[in-house]
This record gives sequence, structure tokens and C-alpha cells, in this order.
Amino acid sequence: MEFGIYSFVENTPDPTTGIKLSPAQRLHNLMEEISLADEAGLDVFGIGEHHRAEYLSSSPSTILAAAAGRTKKIRLTSAVTVLGSEDPVRVYQQFATLDLLSRGRAEIMVGRGSFIESFPLFGCDLNDYDELFAEKLDLLLTLKKKERVTWEGKFRPSIHDRSVYPQPVQSPLPVWIAVGGTLESAYRAGALGIPMALGIIGGQPERFKRFADLHRRGAREVGHPQPALSINSHGLIAETSREAADLAFPAFKQTMDRIGKERGWPPVTREQFDSSITLRDANFVGSPQQVIDKILFQKEIFNHDRFLMQMSVGSIPHKKLLRSIELFATKVAPAVRKASQNVKK
Repeated sequence: MEFGIYSFVENTPDPTTGIKLSPAQRLHNLMEEISLADEAGLDVFGIGEHHRAEYLSSSPSTILAAAAGRTKKIRLTSAVTVLGSEDPVRVYQQFATLDLLSRGRAEIMVGRGSFIESFPLFGCDLNDYDELFAEKLDLLLTLKKKERVTWEGKFRPSIHDRSVYPQPVQSPLPVWIAVGGTLESAYRAGALGIPMALGIIGGQPERFKRFADLHRRGAREVGHPQPALSINSHGLIAETSREAADLAFPAFKQTMDRIGKERGWPPVTREQFDSSITLRDANFVGSPQQVIDKILFQKEIFNHDRFLMQMSVGSIPHKKLLRSIELFATKVAPAVRKASQNVKK
């Protein structure tokens, strides 16, 4: 089983002190986070794409390219690339370049996106939201299959017998599909034979089992080998459960309340948060042993191949975030791997 971290590089005021880092300092801190994840033995680091004031991740491939020069083993992925408002050719070129820079460690995780700012920013019509994603995914998958491409679409200009460069080290360049709450998307990913990253950021995990089942069913019915499955969730790890919860809640509340104002959610209470970090709910906030138990609990449900945690939901003090990464890599991941191997035996 693989373990990793993903981040949207949130840069908001510290909920306790009110201090906000400069963008340059936040990105410097991020490089330290990625370097530590690599050195400590995590498998994956992902950067999501957002085009909002509170995030510094409008260009994931640029950030990942900087990380490529500071790391040796960790895989570097988007998490996610909002493909509907991107040009698939440029996405492929950027991540093929990243693959060369990292000597074969790049991945692309594509999705429709949880925010919509990129669509008007790049001149895309939200009425075409689903069609744009489907068409551009088709082009991206065509690009990863062959160097010379002929392709025709409705929204993006057609390509006639053109080569796309550079070509990556990996052949093919790995592409994952991120799925949130649409069952059809899970089946489509499986039918295409593509690994799926299932985002679970609220609610009981058992409710999401049907997404994993549909993903595998889609692959089976078309005759593909079973594609990999990742579970992506929010979390934070500290020495004790109380420390983790007390550290995570103010930052989590600040972020979720801000989004809630836009989407009509009520403010998050401490009681609700504490409920969300119990064994049978979504958030992986706690001591190393609590997080180990929770991953193994979900492993029984999903039998997933990868687990990614978003630790920077809101502004977490840098030293505390580094410690969380260290505990994840040195305490949690080895224990889960060992337990999983014992089950197989």
C-alpha cells in the first residue's frame, strides 16, 4: 500500500495568531514539507489546482517541477488538474517535462474540480462542464497512448497527424481520475481502465463503498485488469489525539466556514468536528495509533492501494505540519504496511 500527502498550498491567516505568511515563505515551507516527505519515505506528494486568493496552487506542474529537483524517490502528482478548463496538450507536455526532470516520477490526477473559478478565467462555459471534461479526458488518454496524434473534438480544435513533445520517461505516463460524489464517474474510470482517487472528506466511509465497487465493475465488464484505488481524505497527526484535534480544529473551522458561506453550510462546531474524527467518520485527525486503526478499518471496506492525506486544511504551524508528516511516514505507514502483509499471509 502506498502513502502520501496532497496540498492546495492554502495560505490564510493563522487562526490563533492572525499572522499570514508571505506567498514566497509559504512556498518555501511547502518545499520543506515535500523534501521531508521524500526523505522520511512517503510514496506520493500531490498538488491540487485552485484559482482563488487563499491558495497558491494555480500552477501545480511548476511547483512539482521545483520539488523534482529537491527529491529523489517520491512520486509527484497533480491533485487534481481541472481538466475541463485546461488544454490537454499543454497538460501532457507539462507533466511529460516533469517526468523527465524527476526521472520517471510524474503522475497526472485529473478531475472536474470542486471550484469553478478556472472556467470563466480561461473562457470556458460552465454549461459545458461535463462535456468539456469528457472530451478533454479523451484527448489526454489519446496523447498518452501514442506520440503522433489525430483527434477530433467539439470544443478544442482538432489535431491532424501531429506529434506532441517532449515524451516522458514513463510509457505510458500515469493518469488517475479523481472522483467526489458522482457514481457515473466511478464507473467510467473503471471502464476506461484508469486508477481512481476517491475523495472522502465527510460522512461515513461505508457510504462510499459503492464507488469502489462500480469502479471495479466498470473495469471487469470491459475486460480491463482491476485498476488501482486511492482514498484521499483530510487529516493531521500529533503525539496525542487531544493535541491533534486542538491543533486541527481552528484551522479546519476557518476553512470550512469560509467555504460554507459560499455554499450555504452552517458554521462547523467543535462537537461536529470531534464526531468527524472518530473511527467511522471521514477525518484522519489523531495520534499515530488512531490513524493506523482508521486506515486499517477503511482497508477492510475498500481494499485500496493508496492513501493520501491533506494535512493543510487551513493554516497549520509549519513545525507542527512537519511533525505530522514525520509521524505519518515513520509511525503510521510502516505499521499499516506490516498489518496488511500479516493479513495477506
